[in-house]
Amino acid sequence: MTELLQLTILIPLYNEEESLPELHDWIVRVMTEHHYTYEILFIDDGSTDESWSIIERLSSVNAHVRGVRFNRNYGKTAALQVGFQAARGQVVITMDADLQDSPDEIPELYRMIVEDKYDLVSGWKQKRYDPITKTLPTKLFNAVSRWISGVQLHDFNCGLKSYRQKVVKSIAPTLYGDMHRNLPIVANWNGFSRIGEKVVQHRARKYGSTKFGLERFVNGFLDVLVIAFVHRFSKRPMHFFGTFGTLSFLVGSLLAIWLIVEKLINISQGVKFRNATDNPLFYFGLVAIILGVQLFLAGFLGEMLVRQSLGKSADSQIAERVGFIDRIAV
Repeated sequence: MTELLQLTILIPLYNEEESLPELHDWIVRVMTEHHYTYEILFIDDGSTDESWSIIERLSSVNAHVRGVRFNRNYGKTAALQVGFQAARGQVVITMDADLQDSPDEIPELYRMIVEDKYDLVSGWKQKRYDPITKTLPTKLFNAVSRWISGVQLHDFNCGLKSYRQKVVKSIAPTLYGDMHRNLPIVANWNGFSRIGEKVVQHRARKYGSTKFGLERFVNGFLDVLVIAFVHRFSKRPMHFFGTFGTLSFLVGSLLAIWLIVEKLINISQGVKFRNATDNPLFYFGLVAIILGVQLFLAGFLGEMLVRQSLGKSADSQIAERVGFIDRIAV
């Protein structure tokens, strides 16, 4: 039987060899001071430095440490997905490995889940130590995410979050791409609506450099749109494609009928007329009709695919594990 712990500290990482020992010792100190039963779960997303060797060493001296190493870099979402599936804690707290997130925030994040009964609590880095080239796109991304999703958080992309175990087990199978930026939205649209926020300390990066570029904000924005579409129409694609297809077909048909009626009226009145093919509206109507038929067919095919689709499985490949007795379902 899998042991049930109070806390899982889940840390996805990529090339963070300098910070891992210090982060581990800091977390252990906080756990010891508050007498938590816990595990520290490192997910090495295909690091090319000595990160995995350090995780193996930490696991050999601390039985609370477990680790998973991917055979290549799959991205943070895949790392969190595998970590969520493997987590044994009643509360799962995610944090970055670069020491910009403070483990001293853990007790309050844990309390908000256990005592305040939140499903998810997201950190808010109200004061950031980042250049304006990063903070400005972040504010824009957060504003768009609030507008599209209706989830009122200031900082969707903060890596420091706490989750009720039921939440991570429910959303893990649905994650893909770069959805780690939008986990509160995914959780909310899966029925976990008690989402809170806590102002957390943002520390200046101590080692190395960030592994993410500005393209993450573009990808994050597109992912919000994808999540919104999938949530609303994945089980009923005809409602989306069929609606726009029908409207397009009707507009094209009305234009065609109007051109025909206009020509017949002109003929009956002996008024000079031009051929329908000489009118630009003819081609606009024709395109609208064709587009409408295609959209309707897309919706029809989507409906058939939904009815025949099988459960999605994770595509990340695990190369090694350390500290595991039970198997991870992937």
